Amino acid sequence: MSRVRIVGGEWRSRLLDVASVPGLRPTPDRVRETLFNWLGQDLDGLRCLDLFAGTGILGFEAASRGAGGVVLVERDAHALDALHKAAKTLQAAQVEIVRGDAVRFLQTTHRKFDVVFLDPPYRQGWIERVSPLLERVLEPDGWLYVESEASLTHVGHWQVVRQGHAGQVHFHLLRRRQE
Repeated sequence: MSRVRIVGGEWRSRLLDVASVPGLRPTPDRVRETLFNWLGQDLDGLRCLDLFAGTGILGFEAASRGAGGVVLVERDAHALDALHKAAKTLQAAQVEIVRGDAVRFLQTTHRKFDVVFLDPPYRQGWIERVSPLLERVLEPDGWLYVESEASLTHVGHWQVVRQGHAGQVHFHLLRRRQE
């Protein structure tokens, strides 16, 4: 079993187990450091959604940096077990783990989030499927973070404001387009 390290905040340097699930790619440390530099290290009180949680590292990283509430959505049973173990180990009371499908969650939740992390399995059309539903859950001045196999300029109504890539990972921070 491999492990992934939290790079900042209260739980800095803590290691989390990564479930052995095909296609699971934890966001690399360097990419997470960049992302949280962009967002600001202090996410005090923000509500975050890690939609394709996988290892949950983006959500746990946000919680480590003061997010008031973090929802991790994951459908794979092995990944869910690892998420529950990690939340218990960290005593992460602000982290809620939801077993389910990302599209269904977006269609049915009534909650709003300040930051949405979107790191879906590659080459399956997930970004296109969920983008029309993001409007329901993302605050108008919220941030959308997307990892993909290719560079993006926008996702739905959100425009890329910062981007980078590391190896096969293209990562983007987006803000709602001003009409």
